[in-house]
Amino acid sequence: MIHPTAVVHPSATVGEGAEIGPFCVVGKNVNVGARSRLLSHVVINGHTTIGEDTIVYPFTTIGLSSQDRKYQGEVSYTKIGNRTTIREFVSIHRGTGEGEVTSVGDDCLLLTYVHIAHNCSIGNNVTMSSTAQLAGHVTIEDYANIGGMTGAHQFVRIGAYAMVGGFTKIARDIPPYFLVEGVPAEVHGLNSIGLRRAEFAPETLAELKECFKLLYRSKLNISQALEAMKQIVKTPEGEHLIAFVQGQSERGIMK
Repeated sequence: MIHPTAVVHPSATVGEGAEIGPFCVVGKNVNVGARSRLLSHVVINGHTTIGEDTIVYPFTTIGLSSQDRKYQGEVSYTKIGNRTTIREFVSIHRGTGEGEVTSVGDDCLLLTYVHIAHNCSIGNNVTMSSTAQLAGHVTIEDYANIGGMTGAHQFVRIGAYAMVGGFTKIARDIPPYFLVEGVPAEVHGLNSIGLRRAEFAPETLAELKECFKLLYRSKLNISQALEAMKQIVKTPEGEHLIAFVQGQSERGIMK
């Protein structure tokens, strides 16, 4: 299952049923999971783990050293989950800092020209459309959807089930469950279509809508809105929204 033109280091681990296609390069400390497929012209280097049943399309690079002036050749890691699809020309760089990690979760879809910089953490079932670009230390929670030509500033957080429209400039944290678009980015409401497709209960949608109004349609500041939200929230999703807004942030919540 390894093409004759592929270059696979003898110390690399290739799982049962995995395929290494033409002109791929797999480095010394790489682990390719069972049944995963590198179609062709894929370069995987560094201390990198590819999960099971993942497919990587041509001209993708994973685990190369970060584009970070602070990186000095220390041992750091790149981890890709199971059943993730990585399309053409995607670049995913290893972490900066001894033992640090850049990670992509399970069941993600990364379309062409996506870039994930050092120390990013991508959850499960995340979709990133073509040419979405993440600077270092960005965190994206599960089921978020990032539109094409979107750029995210360093240390930004994007919450679960958030929907970010194309061509959006993300300079502050995007709370979960909301729809964001624009330059500068603005929160327009709930990600209603995405939440309905995910079969969120009507009472959950109603609660999240009230939380949105408190955060973005009232004259309350964030601290005041949080206190008001705590009085009405009863669902796990509402509690997650509150925890996200209260969480440690380098960039601040989009307001």
